[in-house]
Amino acid sequence: MQKNLARMLEMVHSFFDMKNDPDQLQVSEAAQARLQRIHPMCLTEVTNEDGPILWLLVFPTSQALVDSFLKDEINEQELFDRTPEDSKGHDCIYLCSASVLPEFRNKGLASQHTIAAVQAMQKEFPIKSLCVWPFSKEGEQLGQYIANKLNLPLYVKPF
Repeated sequence: MQKNLARMLEMVHSFFDMKNDPDQLQVSEAAQARLQRIHPMCLTEVTNEDGPILWLLVFPTSQALVDSFLKDEINEQELFDRTPEDSKGHDCIYLCSASVLPEFRNKGLASQHTIAAVQAMQKEFPIKSLCVWPFSKEGEQLGQYIANKLNLPLYVKPF
């Protein structure tokens, strides 16, 4: 196993603790395949010779579903499950996670790749807003930066 892969898996599992929180999006192989069907830029991986250094997960959805998510009427897993795969009605981007190994942080990787993913999705969907559920101050800052750069209103679900 590449040394970065083990570190990334440990970091993601300890930070998000998805196994103990079924309300969070469970990023299984089936979920990864579905994300690729929704849009090829939903999942981004940046690697070096030692393996992954950044994992990014964003997906287009509808403002109506995001509003339900923000009101705690649905959870993150339901937000994903209810998002149609083939809808041209996606008008909101959900920034689910951006995980960067510590030594590669503060170099603009997460913002650069998030902007690229959102801009690619904007070519296919009428994106009008961005939503983030930050688990950290840095996650909220990333959401604010992306929203400002792309001139999108930002909806933040408190953690």
